[in-house]
Amino acid sequence: MEFKNATMEDYDAAFDYIEKLWTYNTYDKDQIRQVYQDVINDPNSFAFFLMDGDEYHGFCHGAYFNTFWLSGMTCYLSSIITNENERGQGNGIKLMDHAKELAKARGCKAIVLDSGFPRTGAHRFYEIYGFEKSCYGFDLNLD
Repeated sequence: MEFKNATMEDYDAAFDYIEKLWTYNTYDKDQIRQVYQDVINDPNSFAFFLMDGDEYHGFCHGAYFNTFWLSGMTCYLSSIITNENERGQGNGIKLMDHAKELAKARGCKAIVLDSGFPRTGAHRFYEIYGFEKSCYGFDLNLD
């Protein structure tokens, strides 16, 4: 398996992962296409796939930012998902390890993420990987 940086040619695969990650949301595919394009063009973001030849096995997206909370550069991991039928085969660890390498190379002090309440399997994975529960996340829509 190898990591492939996300490109516009991968958009349909990325959109499939995005829809599966947040099943409680409804997405406009054209609007998400613009967000995806912005992400892959942003030097403070990363997006990549775990691939085996032409087969997708997972997707990861994150962004780097400075924060007073952690006293420096931090990596926010916004999306990490593997194929549901392949869970437990180590693909999540591979994605997380690669994201951790990218964060370290960027000088980050930590990786932070949030996860929806229904994603209890993901929560177990994060804790086994070494993440600690540190806060509640809150959203405020600005429509």
